[in-house]
Amino acid sequence: MEKCYKFRIYPNAGQEILIQKTFGCCRFVFNRYLGKRIEIYKTDKSTFNYNDCSADMTLLKKELEWLKEVDSTALQSSLKDLEAAYQNFFRRVKRGEKINSANFGFPKFKSKRDSRKSYNGKTVGKNIEIFEKSVKLPKLGIVECRVSKEIQGRIISSTLSQNPSGKYFVSVCCTDVDIETFAKTGAIAGIDVGIKDFAITSDGNKFDNPKYLAKSEKKLVREQKRLSRKPKGSKNRNKSRVKVAKIHEKITNQRNDFLHKTTINLVKDYDVISVESLKIKNMVKNHKLAKSISDVSRGEFVRQLEYKCEWYGKTLVKIPAFFASSQTCHVCGYKNSDVKDLKVRSWICPECGAKHDRDINAAKNILSKGLEILAV
Repeated sequence: MEKCYKFRIYPNAGQEILIQKTFGCCRFVFNRYLGKRIEIYKTDKSTFNYNDCSADMTLLKKELEWLKEVDSTALQSSLKDLEAAYQNFFRRVKRGEKINSANFGFPKFKSKRDSRKSYNGKTVGKNIEIFEKSVKLPKLGIVECRVSKEIQGRIISSTLSQNPSGKYFVSVCCTDVDIETFAKTGAIAGIDVGIKDFAITSDGNKFDNPKYLAKSEKKLVREQKRLSRKPKGSKNRNKSRVKVAKIHEKITNQRNDFLHKTTINLVKDYDVISVESLKIKNMVKNHKLAKSISDVSRGEFVRQLEYKCEWYGKTLVKIPAFFASSQTCHVCGYKNSDVKDLKVRSWICPECGAKHDRDINAAKNILSKGLEILAV
């Protein structure tokens, strides 16, 4: 099994210069060969695949000596990213999907103004190693690092990234990792993800929605107003940009910490978990609720449940997106269309007279549907 470990690193001035050069070289290689593939296809309708790009880049390095200054595996990874982008595009075309910028269609040129930068390096011999307070990385050598946990398995790659606030991180991918599974509890649960409450289980447990974005919104608005007043290209504008980025970073860190703690507790407590496969892109089209829905991070919540269930030997069931969990009485199956109104928090079934809490009823229906799917 593969597992990644992410640590913050503190490069010195020379290492920071080399990291920025590597970002630039990877971007240059990606854009050059994307342009070349487009040009060749327009000229004679032929393809210029990864192997062709790789062979051409070998010749290019003889012309452009500065490409040799950075990690060669990072440049190869950039070509693989381009190939993966093309394959994803072709796969969507074959499926008949509507291709546009909203659903990541044709590969795009990278900009040096992107707020997030990263490159991937592969293990060759012992060019990537983790020590007690440092990490060894290709071309960079020994870099100061805050190693917060002991890694397991064999290192196969590393991803070095810089976030918008300027902090550097390294993510080390390891294979052959043995993860001890959790003990079986015999408990099962359906989970309904809401806005008022973050998550509601079929046995009545409710997790409060921390609303980190809403709590920091006043401060964020103030700093964004200050940023908008600064002249473009000035040092003060960049300082203000970093302040805004740090607020967003704090919100993201708080949210991720909450999600990780919540999901790991759910996986420990339940052997079978049933959740809805929600269409988040469609949900955020409701402009009145879009901000609140995004703050909840439903997609990330389900993603974490999915891989943690796989790691720790539990079962996750995803039910169809358009299953009417809130409108259906879990006792008799009567469908009440009046419950479509989100203001209705509790209701009485006209058919059997059962009293329902909207969210708990939905969670029980999600559980029943999940067990149905498992039984097939």
